[in-house]
Amino acid sequence: ELVASLRLKLQTLWEERELVLSEARECAERGEELEATVRDLCKPNEFERYMMFIGDLEKVVSLLLCLSSRLARVQNAMRRIDSNTDAEERRSLNERHKLLSSQREDAKDLKENLDRRERVVSGILAKYLTEQQLQYYHRFVQVKTSLLIEQKDLEEQIKVFEEQLENLEESIP
Repeated sequence: ELVASLRLKLQTLWEERELVLSEARECAERGEELEATVRDLCKPNEFERYMMFIGDLEKVVSLLLCLSSRLARVQNAMRRIDSNTDAEERRSLNERHKLLSSQREDAKDLKENLDRRERVVSGILAKYLTEQQLQYYHRFVQVKTSLLIEQKDLEEQIKVFEEQLENLEESIP
C-alpha cells in the first residue's frame, strides 16, 4: 500500500512538473516577445542591460534555490547526528554547513544587487514602454521567478519521493 501511495504521489508530482514546464515555455515565449519590443525601442546599451539582467535573474534565483536546498539537506543530516556518529562526520557536516551558509549569504548579496539592477532596468524601460507594457514586463519578471522556484521545489519533492520509493522497494524481500 505504501509503495502504491508513493507511486501515486510521484505520478502527481510528475504531472505538476509537466504543467510547470509548459508554463515556463509560455513564459519564455512572452519573454522573447518582450525582448523584441525592448530591442526595438531602447538604445543598444540599454537593451544590453535588460538582457544581462534577465539572464542574471535566472542564474541568481537558481543559485539561491540550489544553495538553500543543499543547506537544508546538511541541516537535516546534522539533526540526525547521535552518539554513534563519528567525529570526522560531525566535523565534515559542520564544515559543509559553514561553507554553504557563507555561500548562501553571498548569493543573497547577489540577489540584493540584482534587485537594484532591476530597479535601474525598470527606470530605463519606463522611458520607452507604455504603462501596460511596463506592467507586462513586471509580471514577466515575477512569473519567471515564481516558475523557477516552483520548478525547483517540484524537482526536490520528486527526488525525495523517488529515494523513499527506492529505499522501500529495496527493503521488501
